[in-house]
Amino acid sequence: MIFQLANGRIDMVCITKGASRIITVENVTKVYENASKGLDSVSLSITQGEFVFIVGSSGSGKTTLVRLLLKEIEPNYGKLIVNGEDLSQLTSKQMPYYRRRMGVVFQDFRLLSNKTVYDNVAFAMQILGASSRDIRRSVPSVLALVGLSRKAKSYPNQLSGGEQQRTALARAIVNKPPLLLADEPTGNLDPDTSWEIMTLLEDINNRGTTVVVATHAKEIVDEMQKRVVTLRGGVVIGDIKKGGYSSE
Repeated sequence: MIFQLANGRIDMVCITKGASRIITVENVTKVYENASKGLDSVSLSITQGEFVFIVGSSGSGKTTLVRLLLKEIEPNYGKLIVNGEDLSQLTSKQMPYYRRRMGVVFQDFRLLSNKTVYDNVAFAMQILGASSRDIRRSVPSVLALVGLSRKAKSYPNQLSGGEQQRTALARAIVNKPPLLLADEPTGNLDPDTSWEIMTLLEDINNRGTTVVVATHAKEIVDEMQKRVVTLRGGVVIGDIKKGGYSSE
């Protein structure tokens, strides 16, 4: 761990030797139309295979960072490189290929209500042009991984909140992305179910997928003792290899 002095602030930066970077954020600033700053000269790198929590109170910049990594919004300044792709250089035709290498999980699940659990997961493969054979082979396997084999024919309105989030997780990882982004994945879940989801995310990480979780779940962050990047007012104020909210 090293300390950097930048713009009058001391930031703790974790660097893992010998590991390739999967996310690089260089001096990124995002200013919204109302003149509020989502991020202010943020620099951050995440290496392949890490499990990283992005924490901070409401308005700290967590969601802004996730949306930038998804290329839903553009930075005013700075550079973002994800999976070796400079996001500023991506065209609309290249976006499907970029997102093919990334899984995403949201707080509100975002499942297709008219499709079964199986079909929600299969759809993530279909839009990338996967063959029917690959879909038949992959979907049952990933549903078994998240404990939903018996719910394959159920619709979202027949599932509990935890089961819906498990479905969303299965959809996010069925294409075997090297990177999984989760934006408040336990925000709508009870404590016990939240832990089940986090255990699944840890298992996915142990299988080699880089996992980045934006969250305000203090108890989970403190207990899991993963790398914790703390944002406040759009600025990185802490980066601890094994930390928690208490580290802030």
